[in-house]
Amino acid sequence: MKRTAVSTWWQGVSALAFSVWASGIASAADVSLNGVADEDLRAALRGGSLLVDQTLLEENPPTSAEILAAAQADYRRLLAVLYDNGYFSGAVTIRVDGREAASIPPVQPPGTISSVEITVDAGPKFKFGRARIAPVAEGTELPEEFATGRTAKLSILKRTAESGVEGWREQGHAKAALSGQEITANHPERQINADLTLAPGPRLRFGPLTVQGESDVRTQRIIDIAGLPTGQVFSPDEIRLATARLRRTGAFSAVALSEGDVVGPDGTLPITATVTDAPKRRLGFGAEISTLEGLTVSAFWLHRNLLGGAERLRFDAEVSGIGGGTGGTDYTFGVRFERPATFNEDTDFYTLARIQQLDEEFFFSRQLDLEAGITRYASEERTYTLGLGLRRAETRDAFGENNYTLLTLPLSAEFDYRDNELNARDGFYIKASATPFLALSGSDNGLRSYVDARAYRTFGSERPVTFALRGQFGSVVGPDLSEAPPDYLFYSGGGGTVRGQEYQSLGVPVGADTVGGRSFVGLSAELRVGVTDAISLVGFADTGYVGEEEFYDGSGEWHSGAGIGLRYDTAIGPVRLDIAVPVSGPETDENFQVYIGIGQAF
Repeated sequence: MKRTAVSTWWQGVSALAFSVWASGIASAADVSLNGVADEDLRAALRGGSLLVDQTLLEENPPTSAEILAAAQADYRRLLAVLYDNGYFSGAVTIRVDGREAASIPPVQPPGTISSVEITVDAGPKFKFGRARIAPVAEGTELPEEFATGRTAKLSILKRTAESGVEGWREQGHAKAALSGQEITANHPERQINADLTLAPGPRLRFGPLTVQGESDVRTQRIIDIAGLPTGQVFSPDEIRLATARLRRTGAFSAVALSEGDVVGPDGTLPITATVTDAPKRRLGFGAEISTLEGLTVSAFWLHRNLLGGAERLRFDAEVSGIGGGTGGTDYTFGVRFERPATFNEDTDFYTLARIQQLDEEFFFSRQLDLEAGITRYASEERTYTLGLGLRRAETRDAFGENNYTLLTLPLSAEFDYRDNELNARDGFYIKASATPFLALSGSDNGLRSYVDARAYRTFGSERPVTFALRGQFGSVVGPDLSEAPPDYLFYSGGGGTVRGQEYQSLGVPVGADTVGGRSFVGLSAELRVGVTDAISLVGFADTGYVGEEEFYDGSGEWHSGAGIGLRYDTAIGPVRLDIAVPVSGPETDENFQVYIGIGQAF
């Protein structure tokens, strides 16, 4: 008897070991979904199924234990998909090699699984019968789908409750919440009756802002930068804005503002800011190459918290035209200091110094710029700048050599409504600048203006097609062409204006030479077609105009170029390869230009 017991025990251990070993064998099961004719619902069910995800893993096929676990989890997941599409009387059956998945013990999975059959009986679609939520704050926008006769979906109920709560929070009721819900199904009428009850709570005011976390930025500066309006009526928008202001400094790698759980006796709500410092110093490099313009290399060094108040100090250096055929080598060296929240939480102070040499084919300029000013953030999308600058330059062009000194008042407005700054698919972007200048010597008084406008629209999601348009407009008013600062004038041609045309090849003829124009128009269009998730093909056409006149009147010259390109998306933006040829212009030839860089052309 004793030997028999030992033998039985050993057989049990062996069977258990074999079962565990067998459950670890990777298997590729066939999964079928039956009983659903509606293609949209079928797609939603497949998207919500873990079984579909598991069996699509070709490189690492799931084990039988993993397939069984996914099958048993799919009951709840597929029912949730049905509920979210208005089907509240559906039934889900999942059979693993003919056995109901729910009846198979998870600790004893089959050795192998060859097929899984999912059968869904969706039943009738339900609609809202009674759809009520109260009390609702004035001005609250509830989902239109939450109404009698519309398809009943759990997601709509959730969105409705969230909208109701947010409506009260926007009125200062920070602790508003969903206090009750009565949801019943009327199967004979195929209706869902929903009654949601909100509890607004008291209207609160902002209490003091406290700071948590180890930070080298002074606490008072963090409070000043956040700009939370202590004592004023609570607003979730102010919480969002304060968070954005702190992140905008670049001094923090993480920022979170949280509301206190306990309301103060005077109706105030304390707010806590939790911050984590970003690395204080950063070094970066960049490069871009063109077959004609040559190689451009750049580098910068950045300090994010120079004086303990989130001040930024940045040194930039760029050398371009290396090995190019567009004149000599250009260089720029600059330093810029920025102090956030200087005059108020949305106004920064900046000062800069820059030395630049432009050794172009048609002119030479060496200049020093000194400037100080303010940057005003009117919103997350709108930014304005106002500065006061001094420019000293030595120039040489077709009109001879000149030294000039200008007192400048640079102004700009930027409107950025793009969905993605590095790779926009929808939205628009406009930047307009105007620089009045007072000539202290060597020129006349005048105004240089420039507008860059871009628009984007994408169609489709599987293989998206993006239309991108760009318009550039420039003007120099005041001095005659012979007396205008050469580096303020406009040229066309090259990667930033007309691809396919030689860099700055279009200007205003002056005898056998060329100078820049006082008016400029540039138009570009791109068609970007997604081939895979990371690769896109691009077709583009550019055209440019330069005239001697202050404003466009058609008396100048046009030229154009067109080509194709390839984009490969990366975490730092798309890698760009463009090949372009000239199409029209005063000196069109058969040469093509190649442009390689990071980021879209515009």
